[in-house]
Amino acid sequence: MTALQIIFYAFSSIAIFSGMMVVSSSNPVRGALFLVLTFFAMSGVWLLLHAEFLALILVLVYVGAVMTLFLFVVMMLSVSRINVREGFVKYFPIGLLMVFLIVGLTVTVIGPNRFGLLNMPTPIAKSIDYSNIESLGMVLYTQYAYPFEVAAVLLLTAIVAAISLTHREGRKHKTQRISDQIAVNPKDRLRLIKMPSELRIKPTNTGQ
Repeated sequence: MTALQIIFYAFSSIAIFSGMMVVSSSNPVRGALFLVLTFFAMSGVWLLLHAEFLALILVLVYVGAVMTLFLFVVMMLSVSRINVREGFVKYFPIGLLMVFLIVGLTVTVIGPNRFGLLNMPTPIAKSIDYSNIESLGMVLYTQYAYPFEVAAVLLLTAIVAAISLTHREGRKHKTQRISDQIAVNPKDRLRLIKMPSELRIKPTNTGQ
C-alpha cells in the first residue's frame, strides 16, 4: 500500500465518521461542526484527485461562509429538543423509508460498473500549464449547464425556507397599521377640557 492510498483511506474514514455523526448527533450545533470536519476531509480527497480548485472552494466557500450561516440559523431557530424527541416515533417510518430509498439510489448509481477502477482510473499528473479552473468551467457551463441552474434554484429555495423558519412565530415588535390610523376618530384621541381662568395677583411690596 502506497502513501497516497494510506492518505486516501484516512481522509475517507474521517469523512464517513463525521458524516454519520452529522445525522446522529442530538445537538444541532455539534452536527454542523461535524459537517465542517466532513468538508475538510472531502477537500483532502479532492486534492488527491488533482481537483485543487474544488478543494479550495469547498474550504473557503462552504466552511468559511455557508457553514457560518448554518450555525447562525441553527442558533436563531433554537429548536426545542423535547419537541424533536416527541416527533421521532411519529416520523420514524418515513425516515426509514427515505434511508432505504437513498441507499438504494446510491448503490445503483455509485457502483463498480460506473465508478470502478477500470472506468475511473487514478488520475495522471498534469503538465505545468494545465488549468483546472478552465477545464471545470468548460464542462460546467456546457455539458452540465441545466443541472447547474437547477442546483442554484434549490439553494435559493433552501435560503428562503431558512428565513421563513426564523420568522415562524409572531412578531414581538410593534408595527404601524395605516388603515387603522386613517379610520381613527378624533374624539377618541383628543379630549378638550374647559377650565375657568385664574387671575394671578401680583404681590405688592409694602415698605416698613
